[in-house]
Amino acid sequence: MTLRIALTAGGTGGHIFPALAVLEALQQGGGIDEVRFFGPEDRGERARVEAHGLRFETVPAAAVRGRRPLSLAKSIIRLSAGTLTAVRKLRAFKPDVVFSTGGYASFPGSVAARLLRKPLVVYLPDVTPGWAVSAEQRLATRVATTTEAALAYLPRKKTVVTGYPVRPIFFDTSRDEARAKLNVPPGDRVVVVAGASQGAQALNRAVFEHIAALAKTAVVFHVTGERDAARAQQLRADLGSLADRYRPAPFRDDLPLVMLAADLAVMRAGASVLGELPAAALPSILIPGTFAGGHQRENAGWLADNGAAVVLEEADISELPARIEALLEDNSRLQSMRDAAKALARPDAAMSIANLVREVAKR
Repeated sequence: MTLRIALTAGGTGGHIFPALAVLEALQQGGGIDEVRFFGPEDRGERARVEAHGLRFETVPAAAVRGRRPLSLAKSIIRLSAGTLTAVRKLRAFKPDVVFSTGGYASFPGSVAARLLRKPLVVYLPDVTPGWAVSAEQRLATRVATTTEAALAYLPRKKTVVTGYPVRPIFFDTSRDEARAKLNVPPGDRVVVVAGASQGAQALNRAVFEHIAALAKTAVVFHVTGERDAARAQQLRADLGSLADRYRPAPFRDDLPLVMLAADLAVMRAGASVLGELPAAALPSILIPGTFAGGHQRENAGWLADNGAAVVLEEADISELPARIEALLEDNSRLQSMRDAAKALARPDAAMSIANLVREVAKR
């Protein structure tokens, strides 16, 4: 039996990358006829998906949390239109199963799956569900999630804890290999700063203000987002002899390599940190955003409670350079955090979810 699979997600890398990681695990097992991706394309989704050789089907979607009445009404109209579009396109595609990785972009496709009586597997990447997964869990045939902590918010009878699916490169590449590919001297400290796939302005400002001191302390890889990319390059040019120790870029496809090479990460606390930081055995300073329902605080707290991260509130972001320097000078604490992060890794997460998708599709 060959399978036709519909993926639905969008918005951020924390939702898209898990879908692609599970797809790769599905393809390893063979028996896949065709896979299509259903979602909006207003945040770069199409380019990411098509780079993996998938056909992209545009389905409108919109956020609803925190909207004013007029904006909320427009979002509901857009979601309704997206659901009708998803019904039409899924009916034409005839998938055996629909796999959703959450976020508002997945909602129209998930509702359409239920309307068409297609099996639906929903994956919650975060510790706590947003409004989309809170709704989709009621429609789902089965639910997968990253952490045991999430079981408090999900239907236990149809939920399985799988871990967060990451790209195989995290487990196929050593720290020394990553450093060699990035041309990082063996003895140098490395810090990676990444404000998620869209960048984070508050985080960028803190780095920009102190980049000369940071570059003396470590080689700094900085994912800035497009908005601050030009300023980052100008600051790099101004560093003179330290310029090679500051390596900014608006986005990095090789971010897994950078994380594997790093001694410390400074990041927001989107869903991806729950899988990628453990997979890279990477200690971190996490600065949770307060948007999208504040779910980042729960993600950061889970890693901190397990000894793998330190949480820094955005209101205290001026302390960031001192926190970075203090951690880099404390080898025993860094090693303890590295060990704690590594203990949370789930190398089999992608395959576990892939097997769940197959199981549901063949019922």
